[in-house]
Amino acid sequence: MRITKDRPLTSVLAPILADLIAEKRGVGYHYIKEAEAYARFDQFCAAVGHRSLTLPRELVDAWTAKQPHETEANRQGRISRMRVLGQYMQRRGYLAWVYPSHRTGAPVPAYQPYIFSFAELAALWRAVDACETDVNSPYRSRVLPVLFRVLYGAGLRVAEALALRQSDFDPLVGTLHVRTAKLDKERRIPLHPMLAARVTRYLDALVWLRPLGGPLFPNPHGEPYAVSTVYRYFRRFLWQAGISHQGRGHGPRLHDLRHTFAVHCLRQWVLDGVDLTVALPYLSTYMGHVGLKSTQGYLRLTADLYPTVVRTVEQRFGAIIPAGGAEE
Repeated sequence: MRITKDRPLTSVLAPILADLIAEKRGVGYHYIKEAEAYARFDQFCAAVGHRSLTLPRELVDAWTAKQPHETEANRQGRISRMRVLGQYMQRRGYLAWVYPSHRTGAPVPAYQPYIFSFAELAALWRAVDACETDVNSPYRSRVLPVLFRVLYGAGLRVAEALALRQSDFDPLVGTLHVRTAKLDKERRIPLHPMLAARVTRYLDALVWLRPLGGPLFPNPHGEPYAVSTVYRYFRRFLWQAGISHQGRGHGPRLHDLRHTFAVHCLRQWVLDGVDLTVALPYLSTYMGHVGLKSTQGYLRLTADLYPTVVRTVEQRFGAIIPAGGAEE
């Protein structure tokens, strides 16, 4: 299930790009971020005046050239998508240059998740709550505070949150039905009672959200917010909260709210004396992980970030702490 409408494609390569996206979705991929990336490439093709049903090396090199202040991981993503496009066009009989795998450069170092402190979260919520209405976005002051609290309080991926429909929230038991999830791992998760109550008040107050089939977090047009739009708001709120974008790695990402949820949950469990060997499978299922390995990575982050619990974690659960980091 797609959560946003695809941007219109206008370049000479538009039919090919549309067919590639349709093929990927036809075999089960959501292909949301990829479709957005190909839409940007489509705009680039139109801007540079590319007019043939080919994918020449010069065009690919120009599109994948390193941009100022761009991370290598972001560039590698563009290269990977160009390789997929080139292979698809060759398979369809078009003249296309395929970006060779040996040119992708050095391996991209793993991103170190940014775990927000409780003080930083408080500052972030103050910035989000201070968001005012705008003539072009009259409801954002109500929608965004709840959206960002659900991202953290339920540990959701942003695409999962934006795909939620109003009917996916059950106010009687305080649960969310996450239907659009990574690897189609559909799940139903309980919310903290305070968060469930806030979502209930949010829905009760906004009668314009009806009927119940609509998105839980609608934009001014009644459609789900785009990931890119939410990310722009996130960067603005970080700046207003005084949280640096230049911390570990390249600053907090929206996905780091999910990482923070997991680490804070594990920290509290350790302080409460919960047996993590029993509790980890529950957290893994709650977050929609494929297996325990991804969830175990959060134990290392918890032990590294909180010296007051590190000894307990290592003594009682050292055997299940992996050397690597957490799942993306």
